[in-house]
Amino acid sequence: MATGGLALTALLGYTVVVGLWETQPQFLRWAGLLIVTALWVSAGWAFLLNRPKIVARAGALRNALQDRQSAAAKLPLDSPSGLRIYREASLEIIDQYRRGANKNRRVHNLFQAVILTGSIVTSSLTAMNQGNSAALRSVTIALSALVGISAAVTGYFKFRERGYNLQSTADEIEKHYNASQFMLDEYAGSDPAHPLSEPDRLRMFARYVEKLKEEQRKRELQLEQSSSASEERSS
Repeated sequence: MATGGLALTALLGYTVVVGLWETQPQFLRWAGLLIVTALWVSAGWAFLLNRPKIVARAGALRNALQDRQSAAAKLPLDSPSGLRIYREASLEIIDQYRRGANKNRRVHNLFQAVILTGSIVTSSLTAMNQGNSAALRSVTIALSALVGISAAVTGYFKFRERGYNLQSTADEIEKHYNASQFMLDEYAGSDPAHPLSEPDRLRMFARYVEKLKEEQRKRELQLEQSSSASEERSS
């Protein structure tokens, strides 16, 4: 996604530079070129400066997760302690699904921005190119191709639907997590005088989570199959 954003920025920046170079006085030409160059140098420097910190934090997080998994593996799976660990580990599943949902949403929005912006810029460049400039014509063709590719990728991979499914599953797991903690709904038991014990609530929670995860896998498989079916029909 970052690569696509940088590519779009570079293409639009090149379009601006070409437009200024064709229509503006010499001072504005060089000023625009210097501004674009400075922005790219600043972005590259910031990326290189922060890369070691990102790598170090990712390594520390992986080590912490491995230590927690090693400690959890020593406990019996059906014991109350093991079930509590499973319930707390579901928070990581919720976070993972929500990160996936946010990622798919960002990718979808990026492609939509490419489609909308590219369409507008393509129309503008077509209107500007009265002198049959080869540079503007090349940029127009490239933008048209980018818009078409973005529309095809969005329709094939269905990022919005994937994000919605992940977000819905994360919300359902979180609802059961809270209900199991506070003895709400079915976790309170059928008899108020004899509420469910903690092990029973934890087992019920584990069953619901596994069921929701299985439903999420099935939805992902359905999206894959629908994409493959669409590809076969188009071919």
